[in-house]
Amino acid sequence: MIRYARLNIAVDIVPLQQEIGELIQKKWLPHYNKKDYTGEWEVLALRAPNGNANSPIAELLEGGSFQDTEMMAQCPEVKKTLELLHCEKQAVRLLNLKKGAEIKEHRDAELAFENGEARIHIPIFTNPRVEFFLDKTLLCMNEGECWYINANMPHSLKNLGDSDRVHLVFDCIVNDWLKDVFHDPANKISILSEAELWMRTKDEKMLIIQSLRMQNNETSLRIADEMDAKLRLYMNADH
Repeated sequence: MIRYARLNIAVDIVPLQQEIGELIQKKWLPHYNKKDYTGEWEVLALRAPNGNANSPIAELLEGGSFQDTEMMAQCPEVKKTLELLHCEKQAVRLLNLKKGAEIKEHRDAELAFENGEARIHIPIFTNPRVEFFLDKTLLCMNEGECWYINANMPHSLKNLGDSDRVHLVFDCIVNDWLKDVFHDPANKISILSEAELWMRTKDEKMLIIQSLRMQNNETSLRIADEMDAKLRLYMNADH
């Protein structure tokens, strides 16, 4: 199971910064999940359910489809960057965590490469005092880098710096091209080993087993069966 990966995809950050810097003055929306953060966390939707720029939500709740919003037409450099990844895009957003803001630890259920969906981050503006923890690991994401994070794992974020932190964040449907990208040895990839999987709490193990079964390949099903058998054994022993 992949925890995170710094992908070997070259991003031309300077024109992106110039373009997105001009959008800072636009009307951003507060992130909808207000219970998960303190301070200011804002969203600018570039691709959204049914093309609705006034909806910060990144999921299709009642059917429809993901479409570019009118704001995307003002972002040729963003569109050029998205074209570097030859796979279907779902939600595309700019997320601005203002200085002093904090996102509490949370999970985006089932949002993981192994489940067929990959969340990609490209830092546009950041600072050295941004702390992004994924699965208790501090990730140092630099401007212009391209990162995958397993959002199904617990993650949290603080902006302790004196400037805002803006990321281009988009969700991709995993296809053969993206699978090939993840097999590139030039990538920095962190994979959760079988031993590390077993060290998790009971609830985490159950979620991992479910995720492994959804991968539906020989290796993932074998690991899921082994973890499930061990978990049942220990649960019976407790009784």
